[in-house]
Amino acid sequence: MRGYIDWMVQVPWNARSKVKKDLRQAQEILDTDHYGLERVKDRILEYLAVQSRVNKIKGPILCLVGPPGVGKTSLGQSIAKATGRKYVRMALGGVRDEAEIRGHRRTYIGSMPGKLIQKMAKVGVKNPLFLLDEIDKMSSDMRGDPASALLEVLDPEQNVAFSDHYLEVDYDLSDVMFVATSNSMNIPAPLLDRMEVIRLSGYTEDEKLNIAKRHLLPKQIERNALKKGELTVDDSAIIGIIRYYTREAGVRGLEREISKLCRKAVKQLLLDKSLKHIEINGDNLHDYLGVQRFDYGRADNENRVGQVTGLAWTEVGGDLLTIETACVPGKGKLTYTGSLGEVMQESIQAALTVVRARAEKLGINPDFYEKRDIHVHVPEGATPKDGPSAGIAMCTALVSCLTGNPVRADVAMTGEITLRGQVLPIGGLKEKLLAAHRGGIKTVLIPFENKRDLEEIPDNVIADLDIHPVKRIEEVLTLALQNEPSGMQVVTAK
Repeated sequence: MRGYIDWMVQVPWNARSKVKKDLRQAQEILDTDHYGLERVKDRILEYLAVQSRVNKIKGPILCLVGPPGVGKTSLGQSIAKATGRKYVRMALGGVRDEAEIRGHRRTYIGSMPGKLIQKMAKVGVKNPLFLLDEIDKMSSDMRGDPASALLEVLDPEQNVAFSDHYLEVDYDLSDVMFVATSNSMNIPAPLLDRMEVIRLSGYTEDEKLNIAKRHLLPKQIERNALKKGELTVDDSAIIGIIRYYTREAGVRGLEREISKLCRKAVKQLLLDKSLKHIEINGDNLHDYLGVQRFDYGRADNENRVGQVTGLAWTEVGGDLLTIETACVPGKGKLTYTGSLGEVMQESIQAALTVVRARAEKLGINPDFYEKRDIHVHVPEGATPKDGPSAGIAMCTALVSCLTGNPVRADVAMTGEITLRGQVLPIGGLKEKLLAAHRGGIKTVLIPFENKRDLEEIPDNVIADLDIHPVKRIEEVLTLALQNEPSGMQVVTAK
């Protein structure tokens, strides 16, 4: 009984921390701590703006979804600092017992309240920022489903009276600001419905460079006890690390490599007492980090028959995707290799039908599919590839192969193809255009309906690329092939 009374006394029933309402100060804190992530910052500022007008407002329930290392957990700490709330974190990875959330009934020996009430008692106020970390890593077994127990916690209509099995008294969680983090959308639908999902995409090369200069490098210099002026890391060295030594959406690997540079610099300074300053740039980076581990796609130097540069989206950003086709005498067999998924295989078949329907206009023998075998290959065969966005690239490669008309090496493209030759919109345009810009591509063909997505693209990328929104395959062939396709009627986008 004494333990029960102790818990009842420890739990904050009325104590609150004063929530800051200064929007400018909150903006400064968020901008100082994190580079980019504008959508999340805007949502926090919107909440604070309403808070300044309304005395009692239910805390928002946000879910930050994004790949590892993009700053979801640290963003929770920044939000707490910006709003003036105390910060409390609960790791949900591997939690599979409902009692972790709701607690055990007092009839059990050694029973305690759930982690939720324990954390509230520890933080001492009833309006903290409560971070539910890795909410997608919960599982269930015969002891119950913790995700279902969280439904009551995260529902603004129900969490006014949260019932813990140990306390057996309703506890008000409506003042708490809940922020959940997740690596994927693999969250039970009822739980997902109760949260406002904010997606965090991977950082671009430019964003990683700024994060490294503003946060990671100063942090590692201090952590490795380097004095001011002893180490200079040039921009070219940081870009070299991003391109050749890491392949990730976030910046954890980048921070590890920067830490490695700092450690090697300390070692050099201690071994050579005459050395006062070390400068690391793109030229001597190899001496500190060793052989390059990765490379990135680059535009080909010359126009080739049957070879097209497509654009791919991956979890770690965009990349150039080379598509090769070869036509050989045979009986009309279509072969595709390169670890292609089912959707991509169907995309090749659709592209072939588009070519067959236009064979006469393109100057291709109408019975080519009976006398020629066609092989479509996408290099890097160990890497699985899927999705419909290479449709127009497949179609262009087939036309080039069957007509002998080379494809321009400085052109890259992305878009789904229909049997009528229409170009449908795709996802991940930002990452794909950044990959094209990095790889030295000059002209990019995108679906017309993706024109609206260009607002998200950095201005320097837009300025350097000649972007053509296209509606039909006829426009694609006119822009991508070295010589004008014979007999094709080009329908221009309006």
